[in-house]
Amino acid sequence: MEEGARSCLLQSRSSLEQDIRASYLMDHMISDGVLTGDEEDRIRSKPTRREQAAALLELLLRKDNQAYISFYNALIRESYGDLASLLHNSLPLVSPEAEKSFSDGGTRHVQAVLSEGGVPQRPVVFVSRPALVNRVREKLYHLQKEPGWVTVFGMAGSGKSVLAAESVRDHALITECFPGGVHWLSIGQLDRADLLVRIQSLCFRLEQQSQEKDPSSSLHRSPGSLEEAKERLRFLMLHRYPRSLLILDDIWDSSVLKAFDIQCRVLLTTRDRSLADCVSGSKSEVAVESGLEEDQALEILALYVNGKPQRLPEQARSIVRECKGSPLVVSLVGALLREFPDRWAYYLHTLQQKKFKRIRKSSSYDYDALDQAMAASIQVLSEEHRELYIDLTVLEKDVKVPAKVLSVLWDLEPEEVEDVFQDFVNKSLLFRDCHHRPYLYYLHDLQLDFLAEMNRSGLESLHTKVVRQYQQRYSQGPPTSGDEECLYWFRFLTYHMAKANLTQELYSLMFSLDWVRTKAQIMGPAHLINDYVEYGAILDKENSEVRGHFQEFLSLNGHQLEQRPFPDVVQLALSQPDSSEVYRQALLQAQERATRGGLYLDWVNKSSLKSLSRLVVQPHQGSIYSACFSHDGTKIASCGSSKTLRVFKSTSGEKLLEIQAHDDDVLCCAFSPDDHLLATCSSDRKVKVWNVERGTLLRVFEDEHEEQVNHCQFTNTHRRLLLATCSNDKFMNTKLWNINKPSSQNTMFGHLEPVNHCCFSPDDVYLSTSSSDGTLKVGGAYYNYGVVTDPSCCSQVFDVETAAMLLEIRTSRLSTVQYCHACPSSKLVAIALSHYAVELWDIETSKKMADCSGHLSWVHGVQFSPDGSLLLSCSDDQTVRVWETNKVHTSSAVCLKRDSDVLFNNGDITVVAADNRNRLQVRNGRTGAVMFQSEDQESRIRCTAICTQTSAVGLGREDGTIKVLEVPSGTSLATLQGHTRTVLHCQFTPEGDTLITSSEDTTIRVWRWRTGECVVLEGHKEQVRCFSLLTTSPSSETHLLSWSFDGTIKVWDMSSGERLQDLVCHQGAVLACDVSPDGQLFATTSADKTAKVWSSASWECVCLLNGHQDCVRSCRFSWDGRRLATGDDNGEIRLWNVKDGTLLKICSRENKDAMDSLHGGWVTDLHFSPDNTVLLSTGGYIKWWNVEKGEALQTFYPTGANLKRIHVSPDFSTFVTIDNIGILYILKKVE
Repeated sequence: MEEGARSCLLQSRSSLEQDIRASYLMDHMISDGVLTGDEEDRIRSKPTRREQAAALLELLLRKDNQAYISFYNALIRESYGDLASLLHNSLPLVSPEAEKSFSDGGTRHVQAVLSEGGVPQRPVVFVSRPALVNRVREKLYHLQKEPGWVTVFGMAGSGKSVLAAESVRDHALITECFPGGVHWLSIGQLDRADLLVRIQSLCFRLEQQSQEKDPSSSLHRSPGSLEEAKERLRFLMLHRYPRSLLILDDIWDSSVLKAFDIQCRVLLTTRDRSLADCVSGSKSEVAVESGLEEDQALEILALYVNGKPQRLPEQARSIVRECKGSPLVVSLVGALLREFPDRWAYYLHTLQQKKFKRIRKSSSYDYDALDQAMAASIQVLSEEHRELYIDLTVLEKDVKVPAKVLSVLWDLEPEEVEDVFQDFVNKSLLFRDCHHRPYLYYLHDLQLDFLAEMNRSGLESLHTKVVRQYQQRYSQGPPTSGDEECLYWFRFLTYHMAKANLTQELYSLMFSLDWVRTKAQIMGPAHLINDYVEYGAILDKENSEVRGHFQEFLSLNGHQLEQRPFPDVVQLALSQPDSSEVYRQALLQAQERATRGGLYLDWVNKSSLKSLSRLVVQPHQGSIYSACFSHDGTKIASCGSSKTLRVFKSTSGEKLLEIQAHDDDVLCCAFSPDDHLLATCSSDRKVKVWNVERGTLLRVFEDEHEEQVNHCQFTNTHRRLLLATCSNDKFMNTKLWNINKPSSQNTMFGHLEPVNHCCFSPDDVYLSTSSSDGTLKVGGAYYNYGVVTDPSCCSQVFDVETAAMLLEIRTSRLSTVQYCHACPSSKLVAIALSHYAVELWDIETSKKMADCSGHLSWVHGVQFSPDGSLLLSCSDDQTVRVWETNKVHTSSAVCLKRDSDVLFNNGDITVVAADNRNRLQVRNGRTGAVMFQSEDQESRIRCTAICTQTSAVGLGREDGTIKVLEVPSGTSLATLQGHTRTVLHCQFTPEGDTLITSSEDTTIRVWRWRTGECVVLEGHKEQVRCFSLLTTSPSSETHLLSWSFDGTIKVWDMSSGERLQDLVCHQGAVLACDVSPDGQLFATTSADKTAKVWSSASWECVCLLNGHQDCVRSCRFSWDGRRLATGDDNGEIRLWNVKDGTLLKICSRENKDAMDSLHGGWVTDLHFSPDNTVLLSTGGYIKWWNVEKGEALQTFYPTGANLKRIHVSPDFSTFVTIDNIGILYILKKVE
């Protein structure tokens, strides 16, 4: 300490010891960092006030200039103005610490001005908030020409005082705007007497400083009343300090503020933004809403404990998160840790338990603990508003609510709620998001924590009040407006019921298909699934089986519930097992709606199918190329052709993060070991690293890879974080990156073709790479490691040490192996295949353990969860599926091929189709039982037919052979040779003696199959995919109508083989043909995007039907012959008037679906009901349409897709089809 300052202290020692209260001053000095907690304790241990004062002064004499300045400022702030004047003349101008303290924009002049004005020094631990500081300075510059008010407002502990002090720590601001000085006055909660003392102290200080500058001026007696004090202050500020700034810190009451309404320049800090409304002059304000960023808060903690942020213990980040960005709480905890550096875990636990009373005062803050600071804010409310504010305890963190939600809770009009909220907002007890209309409101996490702690015993009753008020307001049903209030109730009603312990209400709500339908339509399925996961323990007490039914239904149909227009939930639920509560409720609703004309289909043979997926999510619109679990298993990240990165919960599919990540396809994504980071790589040749929690971009590597980057992978351990990437580059195709550096750390050579995959060994010692050159490298050596995929249909397992192949896994189908992954907890390997499947193999027994079927396109990736309990797969079908490893199994169900035939006979249903083992199966459509199964055929079966007159079935094969078998004995009745290429279609004539076949060899053959006699119909130049029987009048002769890819229609005499007509119909391939019920007309459709109607009498075109924008794939006449339906490859269906060719209706959805179609794919088949009022269509799914209106009546979503045809019973009540993954559907109308 400078000698002059020391001498002044010694001279004034007796006066200081006599008057000061050391406990008041030490808080400020601790905040300035010149006094430690131990020193405070030693001083407080003295028995009397005077002895404490003497001990403080004795300690002060051993300290430096900064301690002297801090002591001087503490005297001013605690209204010891007369004592501060004793020390004023000896204030040190500069000290090394003070120079450091004022280094940011401060000068010696600034230091002197602020010290004279009593402006607090920076805290010993200080982190800048430049955006807020600049905002305050910008407002202060507006006071340069005229008096006015700048209000800095924010909640308790948001750092308002430090911000106000920092904003005037600027040389240019003081010299240009406030050459008369800056004068600080701490206010707080005062009565009139205390306020008078504060103003008296300020006037004394101003007069004393004025006398020093102008000795001719005299000191006045202290003003005796508040009114006199106000006038004295007005005189001083207008005449002696005309261009000065008065800072009023911590104003609570408008009556206090009026005492300073003296036409001067004022900066005030407050929790109530509306206080300045009571004074005159120009006004501006700065809101302190945002807290500290995580890195700023970590820096503060590091400064308190004299460390570096990156070397803080693992609890540091958790403490920062619990502090919710509050500068006050971070500083309080930091100060405590400076005293007790081994208590990181203890203070974290204290914060987590919301024990705010234990976060004791250790600064100059005006309250002994954080809870008192919060309570003080609430106490200034009126009693009525205090009660309403306590009700806000029920809100969830980080949730913004509209006033209408509280209008339900408080039974007030929304406008009345807005008025109450305005009071809360003005007092910084509530925050308003003005970017939404209507406004949304929210509490800071600390405010919510405090309310929850304060009302711990009454929380249940508060939540009960919310539920009861909701039930009263919405007794007729939940809101469906879709506005913010509606969204709130659908998202949080279950939360309030659970918190209120209203278990019966929760059961009734969540075990209701009506609630599921409405919430899924408004919120999507992920929130619903999350509810069943989050409240599973409560629901299981009532009925765990039913909870499982609802959760399974949502998990497996969630991707359907994301579709728009929204699907019929009752129809979706009818596909659930008959034992499911979901199915039971759906069937009751379907039966009731059927009585009012509703159309619903029951999947009668669904019991033979067991779904193995645990969760199905559709996170992207487009192919998904990569998906991965986080290391804690709670999250899944996915990416693909949509150019986006998405993160969602692994339990429910609820979206946590979505980023437009790249300018091209995103090919891979990977979590860092701590799950804080995500890396992505893309066809745009860039590698990016993202912060998972905030969704912010941290690093872009874009200059080194010259071709698309195929794969990226972080190291597995925290020891040293590296990122490996591999690409299509010619030579430098594998790189290692340190994410803190702008360029790659290492580049690996060796592969001469694109490198498709890379991964680190578990200990991060080795990096393996696999390439299109057929090799895999480990650490630069040419030997194989782990599981390797072959571009054909096999995978190999190698020993790393010896490079010996331990196992070769050959899949049973001709399919490309896309990806494989080894389970971390067992000997299982998952293999992704191009034929839409995932297989699990045991590498010890070399046996396939499971088939995971359900994807509708190529599977690009598989990955086990870290504990091996789950397996995910991603596909071109735009879905990610999650499987339970111990529940999937090798399926015993036989998949059927789509080329089938069905016989409806007096209520019985017979289905004939080939299976995936190339056997012919005949099944009972009612029971699903196999009536007959042939031996494996030597050549692939391509078509089947049932003979209606005898117990015989026919099949056509790829080698051109036709066989007729007796059912159920399997006896071969005929083997017909003649076709030289694949038989595409076969059909028995009604009397059963004749079998007609068509082939890729361009011919049609008419067989007397019992004798082997054959008539060959030759003339087409392209393959003949189908034909139809045409009965013409008046002769009633039956001819054969055939069509071909050659664009022609031909009419044949089946007996002689004579070609009766040869019509060139279209410029493109003829794709479909249908004959009208009376045989007078037939229609053709073509790849040339047209359809035509022809007369079977004149053989001339009657109508040309234009309008389709894609290949016209199917057509069908109505039973009365008045309408023709046509369907195209874009999913559009058109209804035409046959008489004049006019367009009647277009049956299509408003928007394309996820398959970029109006029908999930091509429209492949069409059927009218007997009364011509309903039209049935197949494509990616099955739809029923109202013919008159052209509107959809119902949609059935199969598990697979790409339906080729559907068989319809004569009464239009039963429908049979097979999807592309081999599942048979027998659908029966619900009566």
